[in-house]
Amino acid sequence: MRFSATLAAEKLLPERLAQHARPLLRRMDGLLFGADERGEATRMSLIAFVVRVVSAAIAFLSQVLLARWMGSFEYGIFVFAWTTVIIIGSLSCLGIHTTVIRFIPEYQEKGALAELRGLLFTSRIFVLAASTLITAAGTAGVWLLRNHVESYYLVPFLVGMICMPMIAMSDLLQGMSRANSWALLALAPTYIVRPILILAFMAIALFAGYEPTATNTLLVSIAATYVTTLAQLVQVDTRISRKLPVGPRRTDLHRWFVVSVPIFLIESFFFLLTNADVLMVGAFMRPDDVAVYFATTKTLALVHFVYFAVKAGVAQRYARFTHGERAKLAPFARATVSWTFWPSVVMAVVVLALGKPMLMLFGPGFDAGYPLLFLLVAGVVLRASVGPCESLLTMSGHQNVCALIYGLTLAVNVVLSVLLIPAIGLWGAAIATAVATLFEAAALSFTVWRRLGISMAIFLPAKTANTAKESA
Repeated sequence: MRFSATLAAEKLLPERLAQHARPLLRRMDGLLFGADERGEATRMSLIAFVVRVVSAAIAFLSQVLLARWMGSFEYGIFVFAWTTVIIIGSLSCLGIHTTVIRFIPEYQEKGALAELRGLLFTSRIFVLAASTLITAAGTAGVWLLRNHVESYYLVPFLVGMICMPMIAMSDLLQGMSRANSWALLALAPTYIVRPILILAFMAIALFAGYEPTATNTLLVSIAATYVTTLAQLVQVDTRISRKLPVGPRRTDLHRWFVVSVPIFLIESFFFLLTNADVLMVGAFMRPDDVAVYFATTKTLALVHFVYFAVKAGVAQRYARFTHGERAKLAPFARATVSWTFWPSVVMAVVVLALGKPMLMLFGPGFDAGYPLLFLLVAGVVLRASVGPCESLLTMSGHQNVCALIYGLTLAVNVVLSVLLIPAIGLWGAAIATAVATLFEAAALSFTVWRRLGISMAIFLPAKTANTAKESA
């Protein structure tokens, strides 16, 4: 027996009130419990949204505690090293973790079980091998450049490299789970379990008498990542074995890598773009400044997670509609824009209202980042106004042009950062990020309209876009 809002209202509310509420509640039941694609995507987006809300609170609390335990200097070293390790670890999948989201629904739809088994097996071997090689190359690179790296960064970066294979495997497992609409299994390990374990392990280390240095914090973060990823691997394997019978495997490496290479470029540009401001601040300014800017971006994450929650819930549906019921793609894509924009606006108002006291929780001097929030929040809301365009392009086979857009956006961000950060400090990073986000949103929305004829802009009606395209 499943929960029904309609039945609950009929039992608990007065008859007249229940009668008035019945149409809305029936629609809610259809969205949350419907067996169609829209209901499944809505459920996954809602679960992703809840996970992101909880994870944002946990991440914020953990970062506040880490900042207070470590002090701004050591905390700045930690966040710079940890952010770099996470980016490179995620990129060491070389796009395969997103490729599985593209192909698993297609193979399930067509009943191509041999290809499905081959993709699930090959992707794991490839990710482990690639991430291990990149870890070795990264370690060698840091060591060879040790005379050109600030002394306080050298050991944390070398230690952090140990974590890269598990970060890569975690991203792959998340992609497999998202492709199967296992929302909790996809998101909870990375965004809830791992931050809690990092905080718990750090508290144990402090209780045992270890100093709250950046290196020690990285060590407990690595331990938490290994525990979380291995547990997730067992759970994903168990679910797949129940769902997919044993049988022959067929590999299609050429097709998978033709798709994964542009996806790798997209993911590379996207991760670098998302974190370019923190990395550029770390390159040009002291760890104390990195700490202030990172704390500001963690506060901003309360707005950011709406976009990522919707993206996590709809990517596999874009792929399924593209390769199946094509007529459903445009209205569904339009709906995802509203799902992204309006909750982002609400969260933006909350963050701007509470931003200063939230930053003060990190410790003395962190509230210096509050004025930057207004510009950074505007950029996030602007991105939300076009929905998850890059997922739509990637899942519909237009990953090459998407990669080009992200490459250009990253170039805009980096060039502006190099010019502005040395001149005006943290404001330079914020301005560079906001301008790059404006370019990204406009370019992605225009490309979706030109390639697919779909209006992915909150204030541009579908009829207007279609009419404009016909006249063009």
